[in-house]
Amino acid sequence: MTNNLDALLTALYVKIDDEIGGTRWLGRPPQLTDSELVTLAVAQALLGFASESRWLRFVDSRLGAMFPYVPRQPGWNKRLRAALPLVKRAIRLLAVDTDFWFDNHWIIDSTPVECGRSRPTVKRSDLAGWAGYGYCASHSRFFWGLRLFLVCTPTGMPVLWALANPKLDEREVLSAMLDREPHLATDRPGLLVIADKGFASKEFEADLAFRGAELLRPSFKREKKRKGESLLKSVRQLIESVNDTLKGQLDLEQHGGRTFEGVAVRVAQRILAMAAAIWHNHKTGQPVIRSLIAYDH
Repeated sequence: MTNNLDALLTALYVKIDDEIGGTRWLGRPPQLTDSELVTLAVAQALLGFASESRWLRFVDSRLGAMFPYVPRQPGWNKRLRAALPLVKRAIRLLAVDTDFWFDNHWIIDSTPVECGRSRPTVKRSDLAGWAGYGYCASHSRFFWGLRLFLVCTPTGMPVLWALANPKLDEREVLSAMLDREPHLATDRPGLLVIADKGFASKEFEADLAFRGAELLRPSFKREKKRKGESLLKSVRQLIESVNDTLKGQLDLEQHGGRTFEGVAVRVAQRILAMAAAIWHNHKTGQPVIRSLIAYDH
């Protein structure tokens, strides 16, 4: 099967339109359907257009045959922000449509989503009260913004994700994520959750055990070596590479969001783009499941 951007967009549009397309509109539908909107959002993330005005000019000149109508920048922005629930549904739709969804190994980590740097920006931002100051140990720097918590399979397919204030305890955030959909953990016998030392806690491990899951993390110096720890280093590289895909190839840090809805949908847009690439690579039998090379040009 063909494995390029046009093939991905066509397959994605058909999948979304068949499953959830047009469900939001009871009266006359808009000229740009929900299925087209989500498909274009994925294409924007894959092609690396951080500027919406430049993106819409590109669609008009290069993708006009596939998408005959695209609103101007204000209309696009409004439709995209309103489509957050739809984008979330599309992520889950693609994840469930792969074999990876049934994997009983989960990898979890968090990564900063910076939303501003200057003090005046912090004071004036509509994100005040939701975003906050945090510290990124990987880059040894402080930032103002949010943290993206991502639970995925070893292939990188997203299972759960959330944006939270960086001051919140990582274990509390993960517990809250699992509380929203408790069946995701209980339906997977022998679930193994792989995390770093930031998730170390007897209470947290007991909570996971109650859900039927086990935590695999590095041991502290004062602890005995934990079961399976010898294999942990290579596995932990997987989540780092997932974050690198989101930041290095899908420009997560250049999201451009200025409001709660704007940041959330632009983060979701990039997670959906990664999920769509994994889904399409899986369906077309590609050797590297999370590769975006065929779709980023």
